[in-house]
Amino acid sequence: MACDTLFPYLLLLSLLISFSASSLAGAGRAPFACDQNDATTKGLPFCQVSLPIPERVKDLIGKLTLQEKAKLLINNAAAVPRLGIKGYEWWSEALHGVSNVGPGTEFGGDFPGATSFPQVITTASSFNETLWEAIGRVVSDEARAMYNGGMAGLTFWSPNVNIFRDPRWGRGQETPGEDPVVAGKYAASYVRGLQGTDGDRLKVAASCKHFTAYDLENWNGVDRFHFNAEVSFSMELSHSETVHVSKQDMEDTFDVPFRMCVKDGNVASVMCSYNQVNGVPTCADPNILKKTIRGQWRLNGYIVSDCDSVGVYYNAQHYTSTPEEAAADAIKAGLDLDCGPFLGLHSEDAVKRGLLSEVDVNNALVNTLTVQMRLGLFDGPAQPYGNLGPKDVCSPAHQELALEAARQGLVLLKNHGSVLPLSHIRHRTVAVIGPNSDVTVTMIGNYAGKPPSLFFFLFLLNHICSLVLYNFFAVGQLGVACGYTSPLQGIGIYAKTIHQQGCEDIACGDDKLFNAAIDSSRQADATILVMGLDQSIEAEARDRTGLLLPGRQQELVSKVAMASRGPTILVLMSGGPIDVTFAKNDPRIAAILWAGYPGQAGGAAIADVLYGTTNPGGKLPMTWYPQDYITNLPMTNMAMRSSPSKRYPGRTYRFYKGPVVYPFGHGMSYTHFLNTIATAPTVVAVPLDGHRRAGNVTVSGKAIKVTHARCGRLSLGIQVDVKNVGSKDGSHTLLIFSKPPAGHWAPHKQLVAFKKVHVPAGTQQRVGINIHVCKSLSVVDRSGIRRIPMGDHNIHIGDIKHSVSLQAATLGVIKS
Repeated sequence: MACDTLFPYLLLLSLLISFSASSLAGAGRAPFACDQNDATTKGLPFCQVSLPIPERVKDLIGKLTLQEKAKLLINNAAAVPRLGIKGYEWWSEALHGVSNVGPGTEFGGDFPGATSFPQVITTASSFNETLWEAIGRVVSDEARAMYNGGMAGLTFWSPNVNIFRDPRWGRGQETPGEDPVVAGKYAASYVRGLQGTDGDRLKVAASCKHFTAYDLENWNGVDRFHFNAEVSFSMELSHSETVHVSKQDMEDTFDVPFRMCVKDGNVASVMCSYNQVNGVPTCADPNILKKTIRGQWRLNGYIVSDCDSVGVYYNAQHYTSTPEEAAADAIKAGLDLDCGPFLGLHSEDAVKRGLLSEVDVNNALVNTLTVQMRLGLFDGPAQPYGNLGPKDVCSPAHQELALEAARQGLVLLKNHGSVLPLSHIRHRTVAVIGPNSDVTVTMIGNYAGKPPSLFFFLFLLNHICSLVLYNFFAVGQLGVACGYTSPLQGIGIYAKTIHQQGCEDIACGDDKLFNAAIDSSRQADATILVMGLDQSIEAEARDRTGLLLPGRQQELVSKVAMASRGPTILVLMSGGPIDVTFAKNDPRIAAILWAGYPGQAGGAAIADVLYGTTNPGGKLPMTWYPQDYITNLPMTNMAMRSSPSKRYPGRTYRFYKGPVVYPFGHGMSYTHFLNTIATAPTVVAVPLDGHRRAGNVTVSGKAIKVTHARCGRLSLGIQVDVKNVGSKDGSHTLLIFSKPPAGHWAPHKQLVAFKKVHVPAGTQQRVGINIHVCKSLSVVDRSGIRRIPMGDHNIHIGDIKHSVSLQAATLGVIKS
């Protein structure tokens, strides 16, 4: 139906929804506490907005009984009716949109769904910090709107910033990838978007999880509830020699994103994990909770357990003899809030038995109540975001950002003979094949929201009708038009489609549907196979068993490619890497596009890239390994660095040197960019602090302890000219790596900076990059001490190499 025919009906629907949304926008909820109409609490100090928050918190805690305090230590915190305080559910999730996971959030009524952005691994592929923060702002807008409507809390246990260490990990899809700097910058950016930047006030409270060395769900009989993260030095699965996770790996890999989340993002919470690290449950370890997170990093917020972690280390890990001891250990270690009932059941008795002091309980409540007050929960009806309502959820602007995020996250892995982008003229009929070809829910991965499918065609107006009509229609600010666009629907905007499933499901256990798929490829001008994984293969509590396409998917791809009349394009949906060496080497498969889990607008984004409306610019945030990589490689081996003598290959691009299918940072474009270093120093002086009189010589070479240097704003400034010498406008990701002087401490190379820049065809942009010497050019020794190696550091920007020499500013020797 043509746009002009549809227009009267669409306009009427727009006006009706607009009226409904506007009538609901101002509907607020009753105050959580400090209701001005409650005479018994109106004058209490903890309700006085004019007082400093610490004074208000102290006053409130002083009014609580021990029994009341214990019931505030859990996620479904009890009400305190005599003080006018309602019950509060702390557990809400917003990994890539307000999620239906967690009892704190509910969809329905005026809020049938929320904008579901691409899964984090896909968004990370954009390498765009500005985009990450923008998504966070949208998610917090929708979260506040839903809170105002009584459908969500204000404390969201997101983002997940664990390192994607092993390609089989089922939750790798939730993370920003394998590089600690990328993960840390993502954490800080997304958290700033969620929480806002209004001083000590919070829009919503984010939580970086799961601290620490957590990246195993269920592998070879070992699950996350029983796993003790150590280092296995044996490649024989049945004979593992274990030692502690090294201080080196903790300092330069596992802890990096969390440190950046706290120090750079000022996150309001950190979540400890299920596993033990070196024999101690993370939620009962004062060295990592009280000493590291709160002491060294100075967390301004609360520490929460992963759900039922305290109960897990008592019941499953048998870490303590009694439940009271388990409760006492957690709180004394620095845990402030239990996701689960355990602390609510046993903390009071732990105090009565002398295992725990009431002061320890008070200290935990200081941290949680302070966050609630920073959120405005004790400010009565005065809420800074009280105007947000249904009209602010799934608005056209939010949906457009979801589409843009998907576009930026897609990664073009192969484009043999520049067959992509497809031509509107030559490729008018397209065979769309595969178990992921017409999916919707699969596209949003896990911890996702619930975009209602109703009215999905309204979103497609931006592709079908003129932009003027779309903008006119969007005046209604539709709160219910958020919906999915499957790959088949998206491709159908550009071409006539012949659809065949090919496999009944992702498992692809038989070839019953192969012949129909093969026949369709013979009839079409081009064939697009949408294959890959879903949550039945990789998910929370489910690690993968291998890296190949499931079942007979590979067979289907090869047979279709052989029969196809036109070019064959393989589109992959997955969170983790897939060994598609067969497709990479098959000339009949002209192109490969990785979509990750691209969110609600994934189908539209895929089609836009395939047909050239969008020039792809995503880069892989993780290494794609061959299947042989995991042969005899236990997921339980936590060592990052390789050990050739023990036939251990090492983890991630930083420490693994073997063959790969596609490397970290790989991604193609429809245009070509040239990088040229315009200016860069060749020597940088590293001054020592006032108490040091010399360079620091260690047993393994010259390197200055970071704590001995005057770091301040000590940085390496580089100016890079990026020229688009192709025929299409495009966005280019500058990935800047450093290779430090030779030494066993250092990674092979380390990403030290990245920048996203849009460059129109035939033009040039100059990009300034500042590399902080102490943070980015330092390495960690075997004792976990961060040092700055003196000598030549090689900076790699694409094919360009630049050497800069770091030199101590004074002479002499400091003994370590």
